[in-house]
Amino acid sequence: MRTHQQRHHTSPLTSVRNLGILAHVDAGKTTVTERILYATGATHKRGEVHDGTTVTDFDSQERDRGITIFAAAVSCVWDGHRINLIDTPGHVDFSDEVERSLRVLDGAIAVFDAVAGVEPQSESVWRQADRHRVPRIAFVNKLDRAGADLDTAVDSIRERLHPVPLVVQLPIGQEDGFTGVVDLLRMRSLVWGAGRDTFEEGPVPEALREEAHRRRRMLEEAVAELHPNALEEFCTESTVSAPTLAAALRDLTRSGEGVVVLCGSAYRNRGIEPLLEAVVAYLPSPLDVPAVRGTLGSAVQERIADPAEPFAALVFKVQSTAKGRLTYLRVYSGTIQKGDAVLDAGAQRNERIGRILRVQADRHVEVDRAEAGDIVAVIGPKAARAGATLCTPAAPLLFEPPTVAEPVVSVAVEARRSLDTDRLATALARLVEEDPSLVVRTDPETGQTVLSGMGELHLEVAVEKIRRAQGLDVGVGRPQVAYRETVVRGVSGLVYRHVKQEGGAGQFAHVVLDVEALESEAGTVDNACGSAGGFVFRSTVAGGRVPQDFVRAVEAGCRDALAEGPLGGHPVTGLRVTLTDGATHSKDSSEPAFRTAGRFALREALRAGVMALLEPVVEVTATVPDDAVGGVLGDLAARRGRVSGQAARAGTAVITATVPLAELFGYASRLRSRTQGRGTFTTRATGYAPVPAAVSDGVLSR
Repeated sequence: MRTHQQRHHTSPLTSVRNLGILAHVDAGKTTVTERILYATGATHKRGEVHDGTTVTDFDSQERDRGITIFAAAVSCVWDGHRINLIDTPGHVDFSDEVERSLRVLDGAIAVFDAVAGVEPQSESVWRQADRHRVPRIAFVNKLDRAGADLDTAVDSIRERLHPVPLVVQLPIGQEDGFTGVVDLLRMRSLVWGAGRDTFEEGPVPEALREEAHRRRRMLEEAVAELHPNALEEFCTESTVSAPTLAAALRDLTRSGEGVVVLCGSAYRNRGIEPLLEAVVAYLPSPLDVPAVRGTLGSAVQERIADPAEPFAALVFKVQSTAKGRLTYLRVYSGTIQKGDAVLDAGAQRNERIGRILRVQADRHVEVDRAEAGDIVAVIGPKAARAGATLCTPAAPLLFEPPTVAEPVVSVAVEARRSLDTDRLATALARLVEEDPSLVVRTDPETGQTVLSGMGELHLEVAVEKIRRAQGLDVGVGRPQVAYRETVVRGVSGLVYRHVKQEGGAGQFAHVVLDVEALESEAGTVDNACGSAGGFVFRSTVAGGRVPQDFVRAVEAGCRDALAEGPLGGHPVTGLRVTLTDGATHSKDSSEPAFRTAGRFALREALRAGVMALLEPVVEVTATVPDDAVGGVLGDLAARRGRVSGQAARAGTAVITATVPLAELFGYASRLRSRTQGRGTFTTRATGYAPVPAAVSDGVLSR
């Protein structure tokens, strides 16, 4: 019988693993996390999502809804290796939590449902990990479910995510009969008996011996195609030894050329120990990842993961608790101790570290120090926000903060009692501090307070958090989506002269602009991001007629004009502006004058051109009973949905459609009604699309 060994001590950097759990909602991320904590001895009882007893889903809303909403950090020890683990949300509305977590992780476990394979949000989080170049291993979960099939799930990984899957295990048994796996590297069986928390190791079962050898050969061939050392051994020996395979799998995982695939059933506690061994064997330590880069003024500097280097850390989460304001850090270099003074490099503000905590979700263990490679929470900093760099004042450094997604849905919020107005404003400010993807503003026309976020559920959770934490009675208006405006047909040679003379120095700026639609390679308006990212400015002015400083001022003025379009005051995206000519005055021309000219010139050009309204659209994947397909398709059509796919799966149909976000409010209850409560759906943001003329008229008239 194999058992894990626990050595509870501070591990060197080579024995640290900072990793996240990534997956689609309901793929089993939180259960995998719970079983890891149980297997490593960090907990002594297995938590269950359906019972509300999990460690990482500790928030009352998470337990009520049965989903992960907030990224939770935990720490455990396996075979002398410290594992700092972040359980991330799987719902599309909380993808910003995933983004901030990935920014500070060295590796990840991607969890897939053995029945559904790659689902919409698992694809989205995989792409997020691609952007951050986070090495991953895959765990195909729920092999005990009816219809579970490892090969089908692996095929979906290959087809939809495009890595080379390197399957290192073969299941023993199917569905309810799933009892263990064959380790294809060591050609041994690992079998978990009923009621046992450990596995028995033995020879490969006779019935699976031929299949195991065939799959081992497939693994050797796949690795040899990608790794030179494995290829050399394969060519000379006609096989690849287990040590060479293991070394090659580690290299391929860390380079991203391949993804190791394991399998099991987290709910039944089968497959967790081999998964932990794969984490230690294949995922990188802080020393195995490239040195982190930061800026000092205009110079780029690198910091290696070394406790002796100057201290530098990135804040990736802020949380208000009964114990105080917790600031979560990834320490990239140096060492920090209680009482140390640090610098918030972005805000140029000094902070002091009062306490350092090793995090176990909502429980904390106080420690005296944190070193390079650690993920900890600190108490003391009063104003550091998510994305801030904390560093030693003697060696300042600024890291690039995580990107923040642009909100797509807004609701009006108000305190039902006028006496609570100030308390609501304070609660909203604290909410935005904890979650940068939330935005609070005051509508200039109505005076209402508007809360904007990533989706209907995101805002619902935010408002409910205020109600529960602050005891406030909050009224909420109907959700509104974030529309955009874009150029369909621009204008050429628009001339604008800004002349102002009121005594003393005047203002003079003369600009000539061309404005056109910004087209992507496919020839469509590039509105994928729906923000100022869909804007390109260039200058073709010759002969120094407009100095470079004034050209930059014109660009800044044009960016100012993007805030409000001529159709309905929505932000403008998807356009290219070219400064073709201009003129200056020897005394009255200045950067402010040219900025003003750029702003008013672009506004005038947009009014003269042909504009179109854009709306956010999402990909909806609905799983419904066969007898409800017709009604669901009709309802999607009524919501202006375009069906892009339909597949049969074990007595159900999986329908994929692109639907405007504005048409999805209340869809959950409608789908339940049409399917007698048996239908489910998920969404994935796909960008912006033009609003049909008939609908556009209705939107603009509101």
